[in-house]
Amino acid sequence: MSELARMFSYHFMQRALIVGVLVSLCAALLGVSLVLKRYSMIGDGLSHVGFGALAVASAFHLAPLAAAVPVVVLAAILLLRMSQSSRLKGDALIALVSSSALAVGVISVSLTTGMNTEVSSYMFGSVLSLSRSDAILSVLLSLAVLLLFAAFYPRLFAVTFDESFARATGTRAARYNTLLAVLTAVTVVLGMRMMGALLISSLIIFPALSAMRVCRSFRSVILCAACVSVGCFLAGLVASYFLSTPTGASIVIANLLVFGLCSLLGMRNIH
Repeated sequence: MSELARMFSYHFMQRALIVGVLVSLCAALLGVSLVLKRYSMIGDGLSHVGFGALAVASAFHLAPLAAAVPVVVLAAILLLRMSQSSRLKGDALIALVSSSALAVGVISVSLTTGMNTEVSSYMFGSVLSLSRSDAILSVLLSLAVLLLFAAFYPRLFAVTFDESFARATGTRAARYNTLLAVLTAVTVVLGMRMMGALLISSLIIFPALSAMRVCRSFRSVILCAACVSVGCFLAGLVASYFLSTPTGASIVIANLLVFGLCSLLGMRNIH
């Protein structure tokens, strides 16, 4: 306990704790809807777009998070609209956009600053290096995502489970699908600093899949996913501090272990 107290006495750990818990909550809540709507890989695609935007912002000495958020939000809206009207569907469209954005980011980095520490932190994650200004922006945006999700929860629930029925009852499904895409885009950009572009999709997918193994109703899955996400973040953060392992990878391993446990519990309940 004394070691834990000393761990969280550092300002950078306090910033990491606050931002990490909020981003984990956002990712878990949105992840349930994304998995149920079969949009789970959109997080991976948007993370590559985010890396490209962050790399370009870094090359031009702009504020990375402030520059990346609108770019990724626009990409999320375009992905949603194009998937509904284009011949390219789902994973093919995501792969096309994400690989192109990643290539733009790599070229920008190679022609300007090179693979420095800041750019590397967005690729592999480095929540412990959050600056005070980035932490404040992350907290504000995370709270906005949580408030919007709570405010429009009934509508998001409707378009998640039966979009056709929601349209028939007068719900503007396209508007709420766009809201879901925008909230996901913001969460992905915030989560990249914690998990990195390579691992951020796991923060969205794992808690939802784990919760679905042991819960049945939408509300119980949401609550369970939120608890799993925050718990795994805390476990990964503590493990990375004491074992000197990368924070993002430690969080993924914690999520993987919980997913395995929930899968075993789910199989027992079936039998």
